[in-house]
Amino acid sequence: MKKNVTMSDIAKRLHVSTVTVSKALSDKDGVSQELRTKIKQLAQQMGYRYHTVAKAMKEGITYNIGIVVIERFFNFTNSFYLNMYQQMIKHLTRHKYYGILEIISLEMEENLQLPNMLQDSKVDGLIALGQLHGNYMQKLKDTGIPLIMLDFYDKNIDADSITSDNFYGSYMVTNYLIENGHRDIAYVGDIYATSSILDRYLGYMKALLESRLELRPDWVIKDRDAQGWIGDITLPKEMPTAFVCNCDQTAYQLVNVLLAQGWKVPDDISVVGFDNYMYATLTVPHLTTVEVETEEMVCTAVEAMVRKIREPGYRLGRKVIGGRLIVRDSVRKRE
Repeated sequence: MKKNVTMSDIAKRLHVSTVTVSKALSDKDGVSQELRTKIKQLAQQMGYRYHTVAKAMKEGITYNIGIVVIERFFNFTNSFYLNMYQQMIKHLTRHKYYGILEIISLEMEENLQLPNMLQDSKVDGLIALGQLHGNYMQKLKDTGIPLIMLDFYDKNIDADSITSDNFYGSYMVTNYLIENGHRDIAYVGDIYATSSILDRYLGYMKALLESRLELRPDWVIKDRDAQGWIGDITLPKEMPTAFVCNCDQTAYQLVNVLLAQGWKVPDDISVVGFDNYMYATLTVPHLTTVEVETEEMVCTAVEAMVRKIREPGYRLGRKVIGGRLIVRDSVRKRE
């Protein structure tokens, strides 16, 4: 088990007294600014917890933020949320907070079982990462703990949320296909699975409607099962010339299905994704996609949570963060 870093450990590394370290970390007199900075930098590098139990008890807070994510979004095939979690820990550390992760099983979600960290009062606030069922979110909301939804929102839950601009991002990438001569364009994604997938579908719809292109029910193709796990994709009987996929992982799966059935990408079929994460460049050819500004989303969530803890009446509301089109090799221009 990893040993907790103490003031004594820091003092030994810098060849100073423990009293000097204590004064520096507490911003007390008797330590030069240069040495104070060195001590604080080393303390952060070594993982020293500035906030002692005594200080936390005095202030009535733990300096811990809970992070919950449903298990289907946090596995070895879906590292998008793992990346967001790692970014969150980095930003929390800058604010001298710590993140406690709890993965919510499907059984916990169905039975409305609260995370253990809430039952034990271990955290000051909660960030829900990725879509959780509305009933479960209401259960979290009813605890009264400061709550933020990250990368999704729920119209029935009165809580702050931060999302990418899913609607405009999908509208933008669909228009890119239209500008490249495509008129028969399908959408891949279960539109009832998450708020993000539905908003991306609506952006796709707007682009088609504005260009007076046909919206075909058989060209809205599911990519996941009832539990939300991405699975097999069934191609339509009548093929479009292009597919808009709700995420890069789905686009990766689709390209493999197309190749297995003898279609060439992009010579025969063009494919675009959304996220600009790992699967965008694992796919051959590399995907044209929409980049989600995860760093800005995470930073906004952490700063809002810290403020909500310090100012109980503070509300962020619904924050939407724009993305940008990334053009690669998966789209062919049609004459």
